[in-house]
Amino acid sequence: MSVVASDPRPKPVKVADTVRARIKDGKYNAKLPTTRELAREFGYAGQTIRDGLGILVDEGLIFSAGNRGYFIASDIDSSSTRKPDIGEELKEMRLQIQALTERVAALEMRSGSSGA
Repeated sequence: MSVVASDPRPKPVKVADTVRARIKDGKYNAKLPTTRELAREFGYAGQTIRDGLGILVDEGLIFSAGNRGYFIASDIDSSSTRKPDIGEELKEMRLQIQALTERVAALEMRSGSSGA
């Protein structure tokens, strides 16, 4: 195990970082070891392991198949494993709403001027 006891990071973060590094190094095929195996290896509770794996699920690096375990989501590519920036998504949505609002206003003006 590559987790150092004096490491001040929370245990789930240590688990996520270690498993992420192992995935990138090709130490796991498609399926990760069970949470029980990882708990035994790390010396942590099963919930701590699941919390760490949850970080990787949120990143899109792995996915949970319920009782079948955790699997690597796809080939490792830094652009595909990054979560989209929520701020950028909101900005894009605002621009789309603004464009639609302008189109509706233009249509209302046309319909108002032709009927008067």
